Amino acid sequence: MTKITFIARMTVKPECERDFIALCHTLEQYVRANEPDTLAYEFYRLREPNRFAVLESFRDEQAEHHHMSSAMLAQIAPQIAACLDGTWVREFFDSL
Repeated sequence: MTKITFIARMTVKPECERDFIALCHTLEQYVRANEPDTLAYEFYRLREPNRFAVLESFRDEQAEHHHMSSAMLAQIAPQIAACLDGTWVREFFDSL
């Protein structure tokens, strides 16, 4: 199967930044400890004000599905979404 890699960019409401960052750290720690087929999962602060991104890479579609259907993501994703000003935009990368 093919590796799945993408970056999702988002804008965070300024008043929610602290909560957003804490939720991101919690999710990163969970993924590292519980999802061995997730190759990369890390949030970044972009250089534009209030802009963030998450880089995600999964060994295959099954690994992405495992992540997307996890109880932890189901718990935290709505809280992260509530911090956003708008939604996120995904950009997928394909290996050469």
